[in-house]
Amino acid sequence: MLERLSDKWTLLVVRALGNGPVRFNSLKREVGEISQKMLASTLRDLEENGFVVRTVTPITPPQVEYALTDFGRDFETPVRVLADWVIGNAARIDAARADYAARRATP
Repeated sequence: MLERLSDKWTLLVVRALGNGPVRFNSLKREVGEISQKMLASTLRDLEENGFVVRTVTPITPPQVEYALTDFGRDFETPVRVLADWVIGNAARIDAARADYAARRATP
């Protein structure tokens, strides 16, 4: 379960859904570099595990919205803290990666 909940896409989708209910394409734009197939798969997994609810409005064409459940909102709290930490330390992470790459390139 930990592996499933801590993957990149799950964390980004839960963080995005923390702002409130959203339709699929809006969510895809907000998450960024995720494929349609991967977003659909991630949403299905989150729905299966009780973190997300999918609501279909029966109009033509049908309107589908995704939102966090109460359980999902509980999970969103640590996800947001982790995401904020990553954003706040992005420069340090990039510097560490560049340093590592430079050391590996030197014989």
